[in-house]
Amino acid sequence: MAVERTLSIIKPDATKKNITGKINTRFEEAGLRIVAQKRIFLSRREAGIFYEIHKDRPFFGELVEFMVSGPVVVQVLEGKNAVAKNRKIMGATNPKDAASGTIRRDFAASIGENCVHGSDSQENAKNEITFFFSGCEIVG
Repeated sequence: MAVERTLSIIKPDATKKNITGKINTRFEEAGLRIVAQKRIFLSRREAGIFYEIHKDRPFFGELVEFMVSGPVVVQVLEGKNAVAKNRKIMGATNPKDAASGTIRRDFAASIGENCVHGSDSQENAKNEITFFFSGCEIVG
């Protein structure tokens, strides 16, 4: 198992509930290290560019509006098989379908307000990390 890095975003619904610490505890207890982290407000332009892959889907506008509705915590997680491990910890996008003990099952309100984002591949992780962080901001 290779040591990887992946992007994690704690979304506005979770920052509003003040559960960022609880979410990060899940990552750390599963063996992932937070090697970069910052709390930011995304602009509509930034959110639109970041989620451009979904631009033709009917939920795109709603997703962008949600992501600019409050602060987010963007972070880089590092560990063995970080991409897959993070996705397992997050759970299915629909909290009703998420496994017991996952972030989305325990904290998310809906498919749209599902508390977290995580890279879905190593290639996307690299692109997403460089979207938010310069190399000197990642301290492993």
